[in-house]
Amino acid sequence: MPIKKIGVVGAGTMGNGIAQIAAQIGCDVVMTDIEMRFVEAGMKKIQGFLARSVEKGKMDAKEKDAVLGRIKGTVDMADLKDVDLIVEAVIEDLDLKKTVFKELDELCRPEVILATNTSSMSITEIAASTNRPDKVCGMHFFNPVPLMRLVEIIRGYATSDETIKTTTEFAQKLGKITVEVKKDSPGFIVNRIMIPHMLEAIKIVEEGIASIEDVDTAVKNGLNYPMGPFELMDLTGIDIAYFVSEYLYKELNKENKWVSPNLLKTMVRAGNLGKKTGRGWY
Repeated sequence: MPIKKIGVVGAGTMGNGIAQIAAQIGCDVVMTDIEMRFVEAGMKKIQGFLARSVEKGKMDAKEKDAVLGRIKGTVDMADLKDVDLIVEAVIEDLDLKKTVFKELDELCRPEVILATNTSSMSITEIAASTNRPDKVCGMHFFNPVPLMRLVEIIRGYATSDETIKTTTEFAQKLGKITVEVKKDSPGFIVNRIMIPHMLEAIKIVEEGIASIEDVDTAVKNGLNYPMGPFELMDLTGIDIAYFVSEYLYKELNKENKWVSPNLLKTMVRAGNLGKKTGRGWY
């Protein structure tokens, strides 16, 4: 089935980025959230990104207007009933995701693929809330979506080969590089590797071994990473690092390497969440 119209559930950082790149390749997009203010904020982010693209000569104003014209913002889930594929991008709350998928399953045509942008949670458990587990998969984009090239395509226990093929081809049409996660394991590939790096960086600071600035400088210049771990957490959100590490600790036999350092817990409880808000490690 050709993917001509997609739905995006969640208009936040990830959701509006996914909506934007889909509209840029000519798809009609329905982007929904629980309140219109969230939808409007998402549309404003898209408009800002496209305006900067025009300023840099990457597209003209006519093309920008065409992209925006292909995105419909709404708070009515019923507007998703005639889409060909849906990407869920709500917060990392398993119960909420299961509730969303149950509603989408009842709303959408049987052949519609339901993908989740979760960065670590069980595709199999999310799929179990539907009557189409073969049509459910993970489609994990990275932040910022328009710029980051990777998408992890994740199998649940019952995900069909056809679902993986269709989703992979669609991600590649979006201009992304895809990797297949063949087994539904917490953290998938990138977070399974990245989260221990972040936690060790926090422990180094917590133990007084080095400063935040020097850890970031060491990683960037010693490992040739484009960003240090603290800079990355400030961009993606300290709370995300905390929630993912807690989830991995719970799901991966409570191994000590996944235990959140006290400093991370303190930062989250204090509301220092990063995401370029001016509050974070820096």
